[in-house]
Amino acid sequence: QVQLVESGGGSVQPGGSLRLSCAATGFTLDYYAIGWFRQAPGKEREELACISKSDGSASYADAVKGRFTIIRDKARNTVYLQMNSLKPEDTCIYYCHLINARGMSYWGEGTLVTVSS
Repeated sequence: QVQLVESGGGSVQPGGSLRLSCAATGFTLDYYAIGWFRQAPGKEREELACISKSDGSASYADAVKGRFTIIRDKARNTVYLQMNSLKPEDTCIYYCHLINARGMSYWGEGTLVTVSS
């Protein structure tokens, strides 16, 4: 079964950190570019970070640049999103995503991050 599963969400105070995980079954994540997205209620899903399949280079949305880092762990077939200096506006459901060679899009079910004092 082909599946992406996000985990690591939770509640944290402003300024805190969380590390989200995107684990895969049925995929070898190293073969794909992987993206992290988030979506708040009533808003469109936005892309936060992407890591390439070729050289591991990463790109980030301006809203998270300098605070979030996308990391690929080949041994665990997992991609992480390290989130530091969290702000209340980072409260969202976070998703990982990939598109396979046939153009099929895969999403996990998401993990909720709440930033509040």
